Amino acid sequence: MTDAMIVGWAHGDFGKRPEPDLASLIEPVARAALEHAQVSPAEVDLISVGAFGAGFSPQGYVSAQVAMGLPELAHCPALHLENACATGSAALYAALDAIAAGRSQVALVVGAEKMTATPPPAISEIMLSGCYRREEEKLAGGLGFAGLFGYIAGEYFRRYGERSRELGMIAAKNHANGCRNPHAQFRKDLGEAFCTTVSGQNPLVAAPLRKTDCSPISDGAVALVLAAPGRAQSMPRALRFRARAQTGDHLPLSRRDPLEFAGARRAWAAALAEAGVTLDDLALVETHDCFTIAEMIQYEAMGLAPRGEGWRAVRDGIIRRDGALPVNPSGGLKARGHPIGATGVSQHVMVAMQLTGTAGEMQLPRITGPGAVFNMGGIAVSNYVSVLEAVK
Repeated sequence: MTDAMIVGWAHGDFGKRPEPDLASLIEPVARAALEHAQVSPAEVDLISVGAFGAGFSPQGYVSAQVAMGLPELAHCPALHLENACATGSAALYAALDAIAAGRSQVALVVGAEKMTATPPPAISEIMLSGCYRREEEKLAGGLGFAGLFGYIAGEYFRRYGERSRELGMIAAKNHANGCRNPHAQFRKDLGEAFCTTVSGQNPLVAAPLRKTDCSPISDGAVALVLAAPGRAQSMPRALRFRARAQTGDHLPLSRRDPLEFAGARRAWAAALAEAGVTLDDLALVETHDCFTIAEMIQYEAMGLAPRGEGWRAVRDGIIRRDGALPVNPSGGLKARGHPIGATGVSQHVMVAMQLTGTAGEMQLPRITGPGAVFNMGGIAVSNYVSVLEAVK
């Protein structure tokens, strides 16, 4: 595949941010990403923005908001993508497609979300638009997406055995990793004892999921710059997409096995085959741990463990920072935060930093192969897998 290359990026801090709106969040990262790539606004011929929106703000028309902070881009073609929690990757892949088609040479990709200004009950309602509400609103039991993943965790336990401890170990691993990430919403090592125990500070949110099993409500913005291969040759850094795959699945859980994550499995198989690698060749994975049960099932979907045995990867330590395949060394969505539209872009930036040796305290000591990203929308309905490697 002749794809664009990532040539620059900027990552804002995730959490409860003081900026009043999306435009305010976007401006500093968009400007910093262009500076990092050593690209002038005049060279940008496409803006692709990922923002879930869906009620978080009465102000729509997100694509036009980039130029509010960077007026130099006011006349640049701009588009807005939304694909549930895979919104950031949708914006990125749209820009990659435009460059592959020859319609763009340099693209600015932005992922952003402002969530914390919305009252919590409204957030739950907004998030449910990422499922098939006609059937699954009742299944959620008034607990939003946490209720749906609580249902999935309960079904997993009934089918394969109770694995609350392993879910807590995933949470503890990601919180420990988040301590090294200066952009993470949570930078505290909570420890396995806390994450595996129900307590007043770690209550059940949607049984059997505890508070530490759930990613937080977040604000944040991330930007990256893509360039066609010919343009990237003269730039200070470049990472290529050795492979990228996108697959879908049925929206209603009733039409599929909700524990299979079949769309994720297909995306992983396609991306690894295109890249000509196996999991053994990867240096790291940034995966979509919106809930710890999602991360554990994703181990199975990527082929790290057989179905029903994702817990073994946790127990064996394979996915730890010092394991054979570090998963979420950035802290993942669980600790880094999950501003919906920013997540997919953030995951790609986190891998790019590792592969270029610029991840600071997060840097893994051994990078001997490519890195991968898995970003999903809904309950494995929209699935994106990228395999990245540094060119220079």
